[in-house]
Amino acid sequence: MLHLYAGPVFDMAREQFHLIADHLAIPEAERDRLLLPKRAIVVSCPIHMDDGRTRVFPGYRVQHHLTLGPAKGGTRFAPNVDIGEIAALAIWMSWKCALADLPYGGAKGGVTVDPHTLSMRELEGLSRRYMQEMIPFVGPRVDVMAPDMGTNEQVMAWFMDTYSMYQGVTVPEIVTGKPVDTGGTLGRREATGHGVAFLAFRAMEALEIDPVGATAIVQGFGNVGAHAALGLAARGVKIVGVCDHTAAYYDPKGLDARELVSHAQRTGALAGWSTEAAIDPRAVMEQPCDVLAPCAVERVIDADLARVLRCRIIAEGANGPTTPEADKILAERNDGIFVIPDILCNAGGVIVSYFEWVQDLQQYFWSRDEVMDRLERALDRSWATVVARAKRDGVSNRTAAQAIGVERVMKAKQARGLFP
Repeated sequence: MLHLYAGPVFDMAREQFHLIADHLAIPEAERDRLLLPKRAIVVSCPIHMDDGRTRVFPGYRVQHHLTLGPAKGGTRFAPNVDIGEIAALAIWMSWKCALADLPYGGAKGGVTVDPHTLSMRELEGLSRRYMQEMIPFVGPRVDVMAPDMGTNEQVMAWFMDTYSMYQGVTVPEIVTGKPVDTGGTLGRREATGHGVAFLAFRAMEALEIDPVGATAIVQGFGNVGAHAALGLAARGVKIVGVCDHTAAYYDPKGLDARELVSHAQRTGALAGWSTEAAIDPRAVMEQPCDVLAPCAVERVIDADLARVLRCRIIAEGANGPTTPEADKILAERNDGIFVIPDILCNAGGVIVSYFEWVQDLQQYFWSRDEVMDRLERALDRSWATVVARAKRDGVSNRTAAQAIGVERVMKAKQARGLFP
């Protein structure tokens, strides 16, 4: 069955799982049930294009497990999406939800498409068709969708409306990350980036680094990277480097985070912000800084890059940005780079998504201050648990975080047993 999910991203998730399974001494006979997804769906999404053609886009949804509650995970529209990547992201989401002690299993979905090539009408058509194809497999108590790369609040509103039209009643709790006017929660948009910055400050406290005057480089400048940069800058950290898929800038004197975010929101990318301070996107990550925040895609910190990093903290805003080979090299270095692993560092998004789901179910909504206060308290609990586990077992933060996540899922499966 493993051959169904072939690909470098799934291979990375599988390697991480077996390392944790060895660490926890999980018997070989019990590993497949913990690793392999419960359900994988592949659909065709035909839509009418503006030029009169009909195009068919492949869509996916993987539900890793439903042991602790409904599956939960984002939906990605990107040209390189495949079933292996989606399965890996669902596995990581399972560990992330378990680590945060949320009543969810992990899920992920996606469509193989470059959304930037679609008109607004085409994007709406594809979003609605994808949700239509998923209706037999999702629901507020089965699988709750959220935005991810290439999707946003508007796409979630189309998802929710499509599902609601088929049910005959409004069902806001079928998705999270919606506009506030359609049942979304205050604070969701900035939650992941806010969490990255919040935990970077926790790491700075642990390492006795004064945020005022500290430096940061943010790789990836979508929603997560932009809000991480704003959150870091708000506490006095100097943003010295940023990059996305279109451009990279570095200036040891500092860059104006608000100006960069304003430009990216206005134009959709960093390209064109300045003719000065331009640098190669990979080279920007090699520059000296206190905090390096990879906030884009998987596998950007490979073995070669790990050897030359000059940061003190890696705050993983993206899912799976550091390969297992890079992890080994970071562990062997004698300068002690402090890694805040992805399933802890970027958990702010799913935590506030959980808050949104709860508010929708109760039809009772909280203020932004209540949301952010609850978020920071949840992140603090997870942070303390991971740091204590790493210290107790003499392992890396990543091993500690993943061990907690896998262990909680394993114990729940053992307690429930195997039906029939």
